Amino acid sequence: MTAMGQGAPERTVSGQMTLMRTHWVADTAGLAPGTKVVLSGWVQRRRDLGNLIFIDLRDRTGMVQLVFDRERGTSPAVLEVADSLRSEYVLSVAGEVVARSAETVNLKIATGRIEVLVGEAELLNAAKTPPFYIQDDIDVDETVRLRHRYLDLRRPQMQAMLRLRHRVFRAFREFLDDHGYIEVETPILTRSTPEGARDYIVPSRLQPGEFYALPQSPQLFKQLLMVGGLERYYQIARCFRDEDLRADRQPEFSQLDIETSFLQMDELLDTMEQMFVNVFRETIGVELARPFQRLTYQEAMDRYGSDKPDLRFGMPIVDISDAVRGTGFRVFEDALSQGGVVKAIVAPDCAHFSRRQTDELNAYVGGYGLKGVAPIAVDAEAFRSPIGKFLAPEQMQAIVDAAGAQVGDLVLIAAAPRKLALQALGALRLKLGDELGLIDENAFRFLWVVDFPLFSYDEGLGRYVPEHHPFTMPKWEDLDKLESDQGAVRAQAYDLVLNGFELSSGSMRIYRRDIQERMFAALGYSLEEAQEKFGFLLNAFEYGTPPHGGIAFGLDRIVMLMGKGKSLRDCVAFPKTSSATDLMMEAPSQVSAEQLNTLRLQVRGRTNQ
Repeated sequence: MTAMGQGAPERTVSGQMTLMRTHWVADTAGLAPGTKVVLSGWVQRRRDLGNLIFIDLRDRTGMVQLVFDRERGTSPAVLEVADSLRSEYVLSVAGEVVARSAETVNLKIATGRIEVLVGEAELLNAAKTPPFYIQDDIDVDETVRLRHRYLDLRRPQMQAMLRLRHRVFRAFREFLDDHGYIEVETPILTRSTPEGARDYIVPSRLQPGEFYALPQSPQLFKQLLMVGGLERYYQIARCFRDEDLRADRQPEFSQLDIETSFLQMDELLDTMEQMFVNVFRETIGVELARPFQRLTYQEAMDRYGSDKPDLRFGMPIVDISDAVRGTGFRVFEDALSQGGVVKAIVAPDCAHFSRRQTDELNAYVGGYGLKGVAPIAVDAEAFRSPIGKFLAPEQMQAIVDAAGAQVGDLVLIAAAPRKLALQALGALRLKLGDELGLIDENAFRFLWVVDFPLFSYDEGLGRYVPEHHPFTMPKWEDLDKLESDQGAVRAQAYDLVLNGFELSSGSMRIYRRDIQERMFAALGYSLEEAQEKFGFLLNAFEYGTPPHGGIAFGLDRIVMLMGKGKSLRDCVAFPKTSSATDLMMEAPSQVSAEQLNTLRLQVRGRTNQ
């Protein structure tokens, strides 16, 4: 059998693998000189010195140098094989581990103190010249990498990330198994239910005109498992959401889904903390401090302008409304009189910022709808600020004191409606934290955000919608407001945040039919509509449903953060682009007219012929 390497003459390729691997490449680092080995892998590079040829052989564990040397016993036939090798050719060799001379030791690789003197070689397959180098830190367009993902997966960085993913999944499973949880699979083909994002739908051939939906999560099934008496359930589930994508979002993703019965919220969160401590210790050797910090939703928004704040640095948002009230400065007085706020952040050691730099900050917050931020530079002997001419020195001092600024700091003030001010300052805080080098890239800062609002008001729809999902239990003390003051109802809900990323969302669940019906009514469902869409759940609640709650963790995002990836595409074997396209498989794609006819479907603008 022959194969052609691009840019190289035709090569003879072995028809059968006869050299059977005895060691992984990484194993050779610990072997004594003289040990016989059989290795298999890919050619990383080749260096030809005539009768002496060096080949760097790579497998999934690492790289080792092979030596083909006529003077040390390599036969002409084996040298001929070595002479034919090119990048990414597939090779098996038999040889002897030998120590490198002191001047040729390569400490950049784990096997750099030894090399393998080849006695036999078997070329198993040739390869075209790859469209990019199979190595880390390559400067190549991501679309090229995704189109040839099978090659991109050969890079050590991708291999390491997928090995980490495997270890993380295994560690979660082992912990939950040790704590009495049972893994149960739930259906992929199910019915469409309103859970927030759009469903991916699948037409049914056997019931023409009807559709399945791919699950956004196993939410209803795991609650039904609690009705079924499982008490401790988990599943590493595949979930699907038809939503706009970004760096930390994919249309299909892996979720660690957990549900428990007869546990209070604090007990559940404590167990989850133990789980993360164990997983981080076992997989990347990092010890996490417990207990994890907790903030209410209101506290997180007030301090950081976000319900998923990055706690790896300080610079909290401070309310200085009282300090500016009555100063007579129109911008501040107008904001307060209209029900708004005056809030600030302090950029440490930034009093030296130029007018151009503060203008750039104003342009940045302008993207969030804020007209600008008023800066006050705190110098040793004076305050420098464009608003200084409107305020007395003692008023400026009161503002600086309220903000908690020190000499050398820069106070940045926003006067606006509360939501706008918090959103803009929260974003500005993250920008400055990054640009000023305040973020510890090696830190892992966990945070529980609790007491979310049960509802959020959707301006487009003109009504309240669930903040999480419609099966979340209200706080018992707020239950009487469910019909009269929906905006004031808090949920028994909690999110786990890590370094500014939401890792999970969970809640205690509604487990009584009367409360669930009230929840549906608050969302605008009639009793008939609720029965039509969720009758199976409401009926189940009439048969002794236990109190229960759960949580779901985004595993892809967890692996991304643990492995310090830049996007989810770095830790998923076969990801999709931001337009939900698989460049390698060229999906989505059209299907045949025969398939459409079988399903009794007609694509608008297309004739089934």
